[in-house]
Amino acid sequence: MVAFRQFLLKIHSRCNLACDYCYVYQGADQSWRRRPRRMELATVRRTARRIDEHAAEHGLDEVSVVLHGGEPLLVGAPHLDELLGELASVRPRVRFTVQTNGLRLLEEPGLLDVLHRHRVSVGVSLDGARADHDRHRRLPSGAGSWARTAEAVRLLGSDRHRELFAGLLCVVDLDSDPVATYEALLEFAPPRLDLLLPHATWREPPPGVPPRAVPDEPPGGSRAVPAPYGEWLIAAFDRWYGAPRRETGVRLFEELSVLLLGGRAASEAVGLAPVDLVVVEVDGAIEQADSLKVAYDGAPGTGLDVWRHGFTDAAAHPAFRARQRGLAGLGPVCAGCPLAGVCGGGLYAHRYAGDGFGHPSVYCADLDRLIRHIAGRLRAGVAGLVRS
Repeated sequence: MVAFRQFLLKIHSRCNLACDYCYVYQGADQSWRRRPRRMELATVRRTARRIDEHAAEHGLDEVSVVLHGGEPLLVGAPHLDELLGELASVRPRVRFTVQTNGLRLLEEPGLLDVLHRHRVSVGVSLDGARADHDRHRRLPSGAGSWARTAEAVRLLGSDRHRELFAGLLCVVDLDSDPVATYEALLEFAPPRLDLLLPHATWREPPPGVPPRAVPDEPPGGSRAVPAPYGEWLIAAFDRWYGAPRRETGVRLFEELSVLLLGGRAASEAVGLAPVDLVVVEVDGAIEQADSLKVAYDGAPGTGLDVWRHGFTDAAAHPAFRARQRGLAGLGPVCAGCPLAGVCGGGLYAHRYAGDGFGHPSVYCADLDRLIRHIAGRLRAGVAGLVRS
């Protein structure tokens, strides 16, 4: 059994944007409609107690708590302050992070005071240049949200609030230019970037990719298999890797590089490290990663909740155990692939094909192309160092 070290709390189930690719509101799982709007303090206290118990049972001296939604900052400054105070009362040290669209930072300045008081790292979702961002991330009125998001990021990156700024998250869009997207994000001087593949499955393929059969063998570097997302990421990687100095971190590129060099990644998107993240919904339900909402209705569910169950009960649940078996937990195609230790089969949700998750990722060819390219660049770099 693997202990949980990351606790993602869905503290608000609604949002102030209407993004067309949102896996929560546009995905197959529509459970948000049946849930309360915010996580009440009684649920927070119970969750904090469960975290405390789990940490004590497994000897954890530090845990990570990620505040998520919907849009988590819709809870407002007073409720957020109380919520964080309850969670900070647990015995292990807590590292707080919030993932937000940033708009509430402009509308309720008191939120920044609360975030400072509890030392909460803030990640903001921003999809590159204005036109690319506004194509998908819109206000309920239909207007684009880039201008307000950019203003919020600049506020967060100012001298007064810079210590809170964790980085930017950008969803990859084939209609955008990868280098221009990277450079547009770079203008905000983020400490780190996350480039996120759109959540998709074999039943609901990614934008720009026609439906296709699940492969019965690894791509093996074949150029005959289309890999548009891989090519997009390769262009962004080359711009990032080829810079004369380190401009920022890019999580996916760094983690793949670490894995190729024999290290261990911390992300569930790549590598074979056991999953140590658990989700608590606004009503206290204990669930798997909410990316599973793209698979089918109820996919993240476990039937457990913080009122009747501890997190050790969740860690023993077959759904979590299935994602902690390393290579043995992959389907036959992935298990026979030489890149399995690096790719890890890709994100679990992306493997869904209607009959379960025992398949390669719908981004299999893209990951294959990207990993082989990064490996080649690393080899060339090491060879250059040896020659010098």
